Amino acid sequence: MTEKTKTINITGMKIGTFFKEKGLIAAFILMCALFSFLSPVFLSVSNFLNIALQSAALIIMGIGMSLTIASGGIDLSVGAVIALTGIIMGLMLTAGFNLVVSILVGLLCGVLVGAINGFIISKFKVTPFIATLATYTMLRAIALIISDGRPIYGFPVDFRFLGSGKLFFNLPTAFFIALACIIIFYFVIEHTRIGRNALAIGGNKEAARLSGINLVINTITFYALAALLYSIAGIIYTARLNAAEPIAAMGVELEVIAATVLGGTRMEGGYTKISGTVTGALVLAVLRNGLTLLGVQSYYQQLTIGVVIVLAVLANQIRKK
Repeated sequence: MTEKTKTINITGMKIGTFFKEKGLIAAFILMCALFSFLSPVFLSVSNFLNIALQSAALIIMGIGMSLTIASGGIDLSVGAVIALTGIIMGLMLTAGFNLVVSILVGLLCGVLVGAINGFIISKFKVTPFIATLATYTMLRAIALIISDGRPIYGFPVDFRFLGSGKLFFNLPTAFFIALACIIIFYFVIEHTRIGRNALAIGGNKEAARLSGINLVINTITFYALAALLYSIAGIIYTARLNAAEPIAAMGVELEVIAATVLGGTRMEGGYTKISGTVTGALVLAVLRNGLTLLGVQSYYQQLTIGVVIVLAVLANQIRKK
């Protein structure tokens, strides 16, 4: 290889790394600049607090989805877990149960659902798409049955504080919940065996098995942790709206997957970065917020997000080459 060829290769690698790590942040900054130019309201403190509130649940769900996709799977039961968690907590709270007990039962429900998903996928070799799609359908049905198809209203102030309250610097409570999830799961994925095993299984399942990694136990763990995060997002959803609805978070799965893919997580597994997922979620939150401020109708917003997903997938394919 000539010196000139080496220089070209090194330069190409540096450019590829730059776009992989910095491109999304650059796009985020450009998007903020564009919306601030088009709408005088965008740069207001109240609007940024609104974005922080709107993005909190998406960030939390995105972290859970990152874990499952990095392990070579996918989870389509996100919205149904949120709905069922909200209904169970809502029924318990309105029946007079203690706030902490109601929340813990809701979280436990999510963990159980995730563990069942992981068990079906790993033990019976069912593809994650089919397994979690089936779970989605069943959970939606269960939420409708136990709620009699009606929303549940009227929760205590302490519970509503988790979704619409404010803490330090007037920031939403949901923002601090999301921040705690980011810190904890950054450590889990980057510095624990759970994270290493997820990337190993996603990179090469057979090689991971031959190296002594228990595929069944680990897959159950990944999906249980992901569903725990969905349930935490469900708490924010329910508390913010002051209502638990059996049809809550319909179609949220696509937006969560979009945030994950935008953040650089490989759909085939083996690689993820929590920082990328967080940035991807913020990009989508800012995009939706900016389009709303500009008066763009909801179905055009959905179209725009769809285009962004396609561009993200194409960029991911180009980076791999």
